[in-house]
Amino acid sequence: MKRLLKWIALAIPVLLLGWFAVAYVRSDNVCSDPGNGPPTHPVKAIVYCDYGLADRLKLEDIEKPIPEAGQILVKVRAAAANPLDWHYLRGTPYVMRLGAGLRRPSEIRLGVDYSGVVESVGAGVMRFKPGDEVFGARTGAFGEYVAAKSDGSVVLKPPNISFEQAASVPVAAVTALQALRAGGVGPGIKVLINGASGGVGTFAVQIAKAQGAVVTGVCSGRNFELVKSLGADAVIDYTKENYTTQVAKYDVIIDNVGNNGIFANRGVLTPTGKYVLVGGGGPDNGKWIGPLINPVKALLLSPFVKQDLDVLFAQLSSDELAAIAKLMEEGKVTPVIDRSYSLAETPDAIRYLETGRARGKVIIVP
Repeated sequence: MKRLLKWIALAIPVLLLGWFAVAYVRSDNVCSDPGNGPPTHPVKAIVYCDYGLADRLKLEDIEKPIPEAGQILVKVRAAAANPLDWHYLRGTPYVMRLGAGLRRPSEIRLGVDYSGVVESVGAGVMRFKPGDEVFGARTGAFGEYVAAKSDGSVVLKPPNISFEQAASVPVAAVTALQALRAGGVGPGIKVLINGASGGVGTFAVQIAKAQGAVVTGVCSGRNFELVKSLGADAVIDYTKENYTTQVAKYDVIIDNVGNNGIFANRGVLTPTGKYVLVGGGGPDNGKWIGPLINPVKALLLSPFVKQDLDVLFAQLSSDELAAIAKLMEEGKVTPVIDRSYSLAETPDAIRYLETGRARGKVIIVP
């Protein structure tokens, strides 16, 4: 029996190593397929065949998508860049390559957030019709067209919101909404939003105010007036003072940055306060598990303290997109646009986003 267990113990790492080697060699994409000829009905899209920096992104002709049963074909009018995009582009943290492709990205199109006009619909589609103005989330948003599931993360665009504003919504606004819900934010709740001038932060400030919360935003001095204009009751300039060293206590902390330790954040929470971690750092914050370090710490510590330490992994849904659309239609939430780039300038848009200095959202217009 001991000998058998010994052989099993030796066999397991060998089998895992063999699986990894096979998976690594087989991880490929359509870029290396010599049978791919020129598209019959070409449209422009951003593609990347290998992991790397923004210079890996290429504007190329691809075959125009055809909506399958249950899908809609959307002519993209605007798209938005997210930190999620440069994570996929770089393939970091490396652990994400277990799903995205070990050696090369299995999906060569980039981008998630989009808005546009429905051009055609597939069989069985009842929710939308050609000519509808919509916004939603679909892999491959950095292009002239996307084919999306009609029952997926896509809703009608409010008429008082531009295509550029609508494209900025899906990932950032849904993340903000879910973070505030996880924190139990409501009337009279004192909430601090770290990273209040970024994509998620600008939405979080406005949604929290719409929910009746007392909001403190944390940002740099150059964004002080912006965050104040979004409805924040107080603003802290992190270049001059650290919110974790102040005497003020908060019922909820929404942390989009992760630049202070878990224990430091606990120090400015009420005894039964809630800490919701959304972000874990920039693109150079470790290549192996990188921004997952802080979430792991929070999850390990949470069972041993009275305060609630939560980690948010946002899940997009049409219901929550519709809820945000309603807030925008009512004038309670207005997306903040920092800069717009053409489709050919997508590499520049990603480079700018990676600096961490974007005020609100960065938009790409085909």
